[in-house]
Amino acid sequence: MKKLVSLLLSLVLLISCNSSDDSDSNPEVSTTFKFTHNWDGALIRDYNFGPIQYVNAHGESIGFERFRYVISDIVFTKANGEEIELDVYNLVDLTNEVNMEYTPDTQIPIGNYTNVSFTFGLDNEDNAENYIDLNSASFNVPEMMGGGYHYMQFDGKFINSNNEEQGFNYHAIRAVDNVGPNPTFPQDTFFTVNLGPINISNDVEIEVKMNIAEWFKNPNLWDLNVYNQMLMPNSTAQIMMYENGQNVFSLGEVFQ
Repeated sequence: MKKLVSLLLSLVLLISCNSSDDSDSNPEVSTTFKFTHNWDGALIRDYNFGPIQYVNAHGESIGFERFRYVISDIVFTKANGEEIELDVYNLVDLTNEVNMEYTPDTQIPIGNYTNVSFTFGLDNEDNAENYIDLNSASFNVPEMMGGGYHYMQFDGKFINSNNEEQGFNYHAIRAVDNVGPNPTFPQDTFFTVNLGPINISNDVEIEVKMNIAEWFKNPNLWDLNVYNQMLMPNSTAQIMMYENGQNVFSLGEVFQ
């Protein structure tokens, strides 16, 4: 009888140890995304807004008055191709330095990830949803332009070709034609940002850098004298923004 009890206790301990090993072999950790902004390397904070102090690639002197954008659908890709997709979004507001750090509720397993990515803006499915916080932030797009939400609102002023101060509204949305009761959409203008491989071994902070100067650079040299306002119903301008946005983001420091 004692031998039977001893055998049973050994089995219980073995099962318990194996269960503990299984749970500890692939622990999950928190990920925090820290959004920083620069102008060709010069850090931009909320206190840099107001004065005309930057020069874009086309040669216009500009200043910032508002800058905010939404990112969504964060994806962690494993070496075997498996993807962990977080159906989330975050409205980054540099103007007031709100949501500059974002920690999704969902934790992820530690490991080597071949790529970490997110969507700039909202894909068409997400853009059709109703977000109370984006509504209250007046981030909506009028129904006559397709509804949904902005991807980015970048407002400021510049010195135009007549040497006069003029406002600009560099607003990114879903590209739209035939503005009115039956708008059409020539192409998608949200895009995927690939940060590249990251080895995650603990709770991690991932810096996402945006070079704001790139919105005016490549491949389209942006002339603010031509494209300054009324850009939302201009599908040509929206597609140019989409193209220039491909070079805006990069991976910064990774802390863990």
